[in-house]
Amino acid sequence: MKRILATLAAASLALAGCSSPDNSITLGLTFIPNVQFAPIYVAEHEGYFEDAGLDVEIRHHGSQESLLGAVQSGEEDIVFAGGDEMLQGRAAGTDIVNWATMYQQYPVTLLVPADSDIESPADLGGRTVGLPGPYGENYFGLLAMLRDTGLDDSDVDVQYVGYTQAAALSSGDVDAIIGFSNSDLVSIAATFGADMDGDPAEWPVRSIDLVDGDLPLVGVGLGSLQGTLDEHSEDFQKLLGAIEKGVEFSQENPEETLDIVATYVPDLAEPENRPAAAATLQHTLELYTGGERFGAQDPDAWNAMADFMWDNELLEEQVPASDGFVDLSAE
Repeated sequence: MKRILATLAAASLALAGCSSPDNSITLGLTFIPNVQFAPIYVAEHEGYFEDAGLDVEIRHHGSQESLLGAVQSGEEDIVFAGGDEMLQGRAAGTDIVNWATMYQQYPVTLLVPADSDIESPADLGGRTVGLPGPYGENYFGLLAMLRDTGLDDSDVDVQYVGYTQAAALSSGDVDAIIGFSNSDLVSIAATFGADMDGDPAEWPVRSIDLVDGDLPLVGVGLGSLQGTLDEHSEDFQKLLGAIEKGVEFSQENPEETLDIVATYVPDLAEPENRPAAAATLQHTLELYTGGERFGAQDPDAWNAMADFMWDNELLEEQVPASDGFVDLSAE
């Protein structure tokens, strides 16, 4: 009998060290499976979440789903979204708090054909610029660019082209587009016929910084409702560490990373899609770099963004930047 009790006690201790409903976490990724989420896929595939004692479910949003809807309804504990988008949500009444910045570099840029005579945003006077619409990171980047150059919408012909930027630029319907430095740059270069295995400096499109210096915007991060954050802050710190391991693995093992991603993104099983995916992976991993710590928050950047978004009427109500973020990477 004593031996049975000892065995049961040992089993109970072992179970206590495993994940439980208290540390089961649903992580929402904001669009369909994509190589841009490679570090998170790697963290799950390689067992980094499990090693941290976490039971993490990855959930991709539906195409018609609102950005913060699943967090508000309780379907997700965490959303992977722009710091600016979360600040907008907070100003609209959602108690969302950004607790780690993943993309230490803001991911939008000006894209032009390589042979264009546009060398800086100041050259856009009288030109046509395309972007999906008056929303999201592309639009925020446009407003920051116009403010920095002193141009306005009477100087630049802004065209909202939906998600057809590649076609619009390649056909000459627009002179430039505002797109994502990790994904649009690659997809548009491929549309122009670039050799994705070749030197990016020789691609038929090139990237131009939107402003001189830093954009007054905070890139993609991890956010949760305040109550969820209060309940799971220790688990979220562990999750942050697991994603950091996923980034490190991806940097050190890009080919193996693409093999892992292919189990989540079936299109990558096709050999012709792999070079573009490799280029997107490389550019995405670069966005994670530059902070004091992995996931670090920059209070100055948050304050600049809050002022910028309020000045440009992007917030329903003025909210202090300090209410919109905490820094779990520092704890």
